[in-house]
Amino acid sequence: MTILKAIILTANEFEDMELFFPYFRLLEEGVEVEVAAPQKGVIHGEHGYSLKISKTIDEVDPDQYDLLVVPGGFPDGAPATVRKIKKAQEIAKSFFAKNKPVASICHGPWLLVSADLVRGRHLTGFWHDGVPEEIQAAGGIYQDKEVVVDGNLVTSRWPMDLPAFTREMINLIKK
Repeated sequence: MTILKAIILTANEFEDMELFFPYFRLLEEGVEVEVAAPQKGVIHGEHGYSLKISKTIDEVDPDQYDLLVVPGGFPDGAPATVRKIKKAQEIAKSFFAKNKPVASICHGPWLLVSADLVRGRHLTGFWHDGVPEEIQAAGGIYQDKEVVVDGNLVTSRWPMDLPAFTREMINLIKK
């Protein structure tokens, strides 16, 4: 039996529940999960949780993973940092090119916008802070729903959508 592997891309000031809820649900499903950030060491969530990072985003080989997860955070936090990292954009492009599952929530879709991956895709994200406008300006079709699945892509709006988000993310990796 092959063990699936997931990579979560984040940075300081991540949304705590949007990282830890998918992280632990994936572990419960038997998925091996790693978290990568711009640098090694401890990163901190918006609500006081911390996480030790042992892999940088630059060290991630997307071919070693079956699922990409991009959690959100406040507009000037983790999502704003991750979207600017060229290697993070390359990782997302690799997943899309190989039709591998990608799950992104809240401001996380900003990475997909920056990587030019939303054109013609149905997706959602946080309904404020310019997220819908950026998705639409990049050619994406924004839908204000708790979860949107478009092929290999699962997106949700905010922490209250996490049950639906993780359910559809897990359904996607089980296909």
